[in-house]
Amino acid sequence: MNLYIQTLAAFLLSSLFVYILIPAIVRLSIAKKLFDVPNERRVNKTVVPNLGGIALFAGISISSLLCVQEIAFTDLRYIVVAMIIMFYTGLKDDILMITAKKKFLAQILTAIILVVLGNIRITNLHGILGLNEISYVWSSLLSVLIIVAIINSINLIDGIDGLAGGLGVLISAFFGSTFLMDGLFEYAILSFSITGGLISFLVFNVFGKENKIFMGDTGALLLGTLFSVLAIRYNEFAITSNNCLYSPALSFAVLSVPVVDMARVFCVRSIQDRSPFKADMSHIHHKLLRLGFSQRKSAATIISMNILIVCLVYFLRDLDIHILLVMIVLLELLFTFLADFVIGKRIKKQI
Repeated sequence: MNLYIQTLAAFLLSSLFVYILIPAIVRLSIAKKLFDVPNERRVNKTVVPNLGGIALFAGISISSLLCVQEIAFTDLRYIVVAMIIMFYTGLKDDILMITAKKKFLAQILTAIILVVLGNIRITNLHGILGLNEISYVWSSLLSVLIIVAIINSINLIDGIDGLAGGLGVLISAFFGSTFLMDGLFEYAILSFSITGGLISFLVFNVFGKENKIFMGDTGALLLGTLFSVLAIRYNEFAITSNNCLYSPALSFAVLSVPVVDMARVFCVRSIQDRSPFKADMSHIHHKLLRLGFSQRKSAATIISMNILIVCLVYFLRDLDIHILLVMIVLLELLFTFLADFVIGKRIKKQI
């Protein structure tokens, strides 16, 4: 089979599997009373099934395994193991609830398997802080940290309809397009399997009525794991590629919304002498909701901002990497500051 057709087939099969599975999962969730129950921190005010991650796991894994065919993809065995661990962890949390400590340990285990057994790790910093190639020990430690950080950032940004899924489409499509242009079909197939599955998921998550569903921790942890793998491999392929779409700054830009938002929230909580892991309503999507934006408008605004940052970094990619990284962070923080500024103005008017 033509490699481009295999990539397209992965996209379509994943879309189809997820589209078919979600209504069945919703019916099962209703029958077994498996819902995301509203509370003071939840944006949704009605009970909604939160097991959409099951459909994503099935769609992405089955379509990738079927469509990779004769392509040598040794990384896939470790990626699938990591997916299974995160799937089990997320599913248990969605149904029974588990402690943050147990969830964190599962993430560490997943990262170690990918880094130590799969050798999926950052080996070159591309001149960041004047460093290029780094030792195995520092490479492994940094890679575990990156994987755990990305997993948590995707999990934390999944707070309103369409946001995590929409950002996921942007992230996977960006990496997939880059891999496809460079002839890295194994990773293009995996990336577009994610894209296809997420597009079908968004149909139900954003527009669904009878079959509305959330991805839950099952889906968020799964996506975070996959995005961390794609980001690491992207930066490793960038070492030898001449493709203009390869840039460490671009990989950070496409993941910047969840990563910077997580870092900001953790820093603010620590400064206020609160646990960084204590949930609150201080994420960027919560701020837009307080401004009166609907969930759809909030998600669309944040995703649009992310796209603009990626485009800006692409056109300025010849600048020093430190300038680009600082610029990305400052733009994300400026967006949050403006939201806080407007909220403050409205509170003063009300007083």
